[in-house]
Amino acid sequence: MSTTGTRPARPGPPPTALRGERRVPRVFYLMVLPALALFAVFHTVPLLTGMFFSLTNYAGYGEWSFVGLTNYANLFGDDRIYGAYGFTFLFAIVSTVAVNIIALAVAIALNGRIRFKTGFRGIFFIPNILSILIVGYVFNYLFSNSVPAIAEALGITALTTSILASPDTAWIGVVILSVWQAAAFNIIIYLAGLQTIPGELYEAASLDGASPWKQFTSITFPMIGAFFTINMVLSLKNFLQVFDQIISLTAGGHGTSTESISLLIYRGGFQGGEYGYQTANAVLYLFVIIAISFIQLRILQRREASF
Repeated sequence: MSTTGTRPARPGPPPTALRGERRVPRVFYLMVLPALALFAVFHTVPLLTGMFFSLTNYAGYGEWSFVGLTNYANLFGDDRIYGAYGFTFLFAIVSTVAVNIIALAVAIALNGRIRFKTGFRGIFFIPNILSILIVGYVFNYLFSNSVPAIAEALGITALTTSILASPDTAWIGVVILSVWQAAAFNIIIYLAGLQTIPGELYEAASLDGASPWKQFTSITFPMIGAFFTINMVLSLKNFLQVFDQIISLTAGGHGTSTESISLLIYRGGFQGGEYGYQTANAVLYLFVIIAISFIQLRILQRREASF
C-alpha cells in the first residue's frame, strides 16, 4: 500500500508591490550620505592620519621618517606617561563614584513629592549647559580667594590657603569642579529611570512594612540598573578625557601632579615637538578607553541580570 502526499507549495517571489515597498527611499540616502561624508572627513580621516603619524618621528613641522613601532615601545619606558596615567585613573575613579552617588541622591529627591519640582529640575540642569572652561576660572577664583577668606573668618586653619596651591590637594579641586558639572547630566538619566518604576510597587512594599532603605535596595536600584550602567560607563569615559577642568584650575601643576593624559598629549604634541610620539600615546589611549568601556559594560550588564 503506498501513500502519496501533497508537497507544500514553495513560496513564490513576493508581489511586485511588496518588492517596491522594500526599496529604500531615495530621501534616506539624501539625508544619510551628507552626514556620513562629514563624519568621514572630520573624524575618520583625522583618526587614520593620526595613526599614520604615530609610526613616524614627525615633530609637527619639518621633515619626518618612518620609525615603525618605536614610539609605542618608548611609551612603556616613559615615567611621565606613568605619572599621567596614574593621576588620570585616580581622578576618573573617584569622580565617577562621587558623581553617581550625588546624582542618584538628587534624582531621588527630585522624583519625590516636593513643591516646585519642575523648577528645581531646571536649576540642577544649568551646570550642563555652561562652558566648563569659564566655570573653571570662576571656581579657581573661589578656591584661591573666597574659600580661604571664609575659612579664616571661621577659624578653619586647614582651608586658609588655597587647595590649588598644594600638590597634595590640587586634585581635590579638579574633582569638585568635574563632579559639580557632570552631575547635571547624570541626574537627568537617573530621573528618566526613576519615572519608569510603577508606583504600585512602592505601595505594596509600604503595606508589607518595608523601610525606605529596603525599598531602595529591593525596588529602586534594581529597576534602574540599566540607567546606572549607562551613567557609570559614560562618566568614566568622560572623566578619563579630562582636560578643560585642569587647564582652568591648575594647568597641570604643581609640577606635573595634576597632569592628565589628554593634557600631556596636547602639550607634547603641539608645544613640545613630539607630535609623532604623542600621537602614538593618543592611539594607545584610545584603545585603552575602548577596552575599559567594553569590560565595564559587560560586568555591569551581568550585574543587571543578577537582580
